Amino acid sequence: MTGTATEAPAERFIDLEKFRVHYWEAGTGHPVVLLHGSGPGATGLTNFGPNIGPLARRFRVLAIDMPGWGDSDTQTAETGYDHVGVLVEFLDALGVGKAALVGNSMGGMTSIEAAARHPDRISHLVTMGVPAPVHLVFSPGDGPTEGLAVLFHAYRDPSPASMRRLVEVMVYDTSFATDELAEARSRAALDKPEHLASWNDRIDAQQGFPYFSLGTRVRGITAPTLLIHGRDDRVVSYENSLHLVSLIPDSRLVLLNRCGHWAQIEHAAEFNRTVEAFIAATG
Repeated sequence: MTGTATEAPAERFIDLEKFRVHYWEAGTGHPVVLLHGSGPGATGLTNFGPNIGPLARRFRVLAIDMPGWGDSDTQTAETGYDHVGVLVEFLDALGVGKAALVGNSMGGMTSIEAAARHPDRISHLVTMGVPAPVHLVFSPGDGPTEGLAVLFHAYRDPSPASMRRLVEVMVYDTSFATDELAEARSRAALDKPEHLASWNDRIDAQQGFPYFSLGTRVRGITAPTLLIHGRDDRVVSYENSLHLVSLIPDSRLVLLNRCGHWAQIEHAAEFNRTVEAFIAATG
């Protein structure tokens, strides 16, 4: 029996080698792992709330909180920051041989890196608002984009006011940036000060993301790839996905007008239809 759009996902934990990881699960069928973006207060559920149920009508959906986010353990310099390693260990622990990955922003970076490093484990690759591994994410002045500057500030000051600015810069339509969402993100961030400290320590130490060393290795990705990007993304400009679609052999790009960094939220119905059809057609 497959899941339904109204079925509530089940909340679960699993113990990996270094981390206790929290995730949500719904539906049956081909495994689809949803990987959230960065930002204080982000979780698998908040990043993919409008998507889990609809996708679970056809697939086994797993929305994970990566270490350092949500109710998963935090990450430190001692444990390392290898999200791809955690993802593969997570799949192993659940007995999943091959899965489709759907990643937003940082989660898209994890997805692309996993597809490059572990092609035998990734059946499909879907990204939204992902940077290219050549730092096109940065603005012409070589500083962070408007959205990244707001995100970095929110990690230092996770107040409701800061979170309001954060959620506003993530979307084109500011009706999605409600006071309730800003307050919920602020509470979630303040409830996990160790997560905030972990991110800030990493930034202060200038520890980069291994993803950005991939370069043209993305040419070796064999998984069918769907790149989704908002034309009005102020966090990661859409030119990043234009670069990626020119490199990844079996790839296609959907560019959405009047859409910011959260395509899966601002255009949820179209996103769900597109992703479901893509995975089903290329399976």
